[in-house]
Amino acid sequence: MDVFKLSRFGSVLAGLFLGSSFYFVSPSYSASALAAWLIRSDGVLELRTKTGTRLKAFFQSAGAGKGDRVWVDFPGELSKPRRISGNGPIKEVRLGKPFSGFTRLVIEFSPSIEIDPRKLKLIGISPNRWELSFDDLSLYSYELKKIGEGDVKRSFRKPSFLGYGRPTYLLDASTLPSVTRGRYKVVIDPGHGGPDPGAVGINGLRETDVVLDVSLQVTEFLKEKGVTVLLTRKKEIDLDLPPRVARANKSKASAFVSIHANASRDHRRDVNGVETYYYTGYRGLSLAKKIHKEIVRVSPGSPDRGVRRSRFFVIRRTDMPAALVEVGFVTGRIDARKLRQSEHRQRLAFAIAKGILNYLKGAR
Repeated sequence: MDVFKLSRFGSVLAGLFLGSSFYFVSPSYSASALAAWLIRSDGVLELRTKTGTRLKAFFQSAGAGKGDRVWVDFPGELSKPRRISGNGPIKEVRLGKPFSGFTRLVIEFSPSIEIDPRKLKLIGISPNRWELSFDDLSLYSYELKKIGEGDVKRSFRKPSFLGYGRPTYLLDASTLPSVTRGRYKVVIDPGHGGPDPGAVGINGLRETDVVLDVSLQVTEFLKEKGVTVLLTRKKEIDLDLPPRVARANKSKASAFVSIHANASRDHRRDVNGVETYYYTGYRGLSLAKKIHKEIVRVSPGSPDRGVRRSRFFVIRRTDMPAALVEVGFVTGRIDARKLRQSEHRQRLAFAIAKGILNYLKGAR
């Protein structure tokens, strides 16, 4: 994974070269290398490019009547320059040709929004996928609606070794089971948060970081299928267990799913695996089984620790069918390596959403 920070620079046309791995190449493509882009409601920019594309990114502070701006340059020319109105903290997104042979994607923020360039990291998560998180937008997640063009997940096929002879599928909402739009409500509960990071594993991998990312992506997948989703938390805040349960029960949701990552008591690196819990009842068991089946499929190498009954507070005190998912051990040699990967967390989110949708299809 390539990670480079963006830095502040003085003039509008100047920027900071983002490291030896990110540089301009001769424009060998007649069409733009930018295939799709998306600004998610949690303030993360996702990019899909042609394989092997090398990018250059810049930050420019507010001035001359404009807000803070971040832009990314791609080889190949855009066929149609355009402006797209933003919402919430984003004023506008512009796509154009800064000079011959290249495409530029510009994100301009509202004048009242201050972006700290020291927090900006453009991350290469695969040969054709990139992410840039705007952490300063976390306070505005309730205002920001996703903006984008194309399918950023289109190129993510499950690798053949994950299938064990079964057909591969795209990690795209269009391939998920369909349910009646607007009929169902689901509560997604990212475990821990704020001053409580949950389990801390190999090289400082924190449970809260893993499960919040997975939960936000589960939410997006479910929303794409017309399911109303209530998150118990959307960012790093301290939230006790009773308020989570109270909020879920007040919502009268169809299902409750709490997402966690595990840790062995003595931090044994040989302990790995995925497991799912329910408290009681056929429906709770059915929800847990359907989710567990899917996360096992996308977690090769991680032992299947099964579906178990437990008295965890959040699944014992909720009124609706509930399951608690442990997506792997942050202390495990196998699991920690995978949980650190954005691509694997996306597969887990897709699997959890698929299990929930399969449950809803059979719920009466």
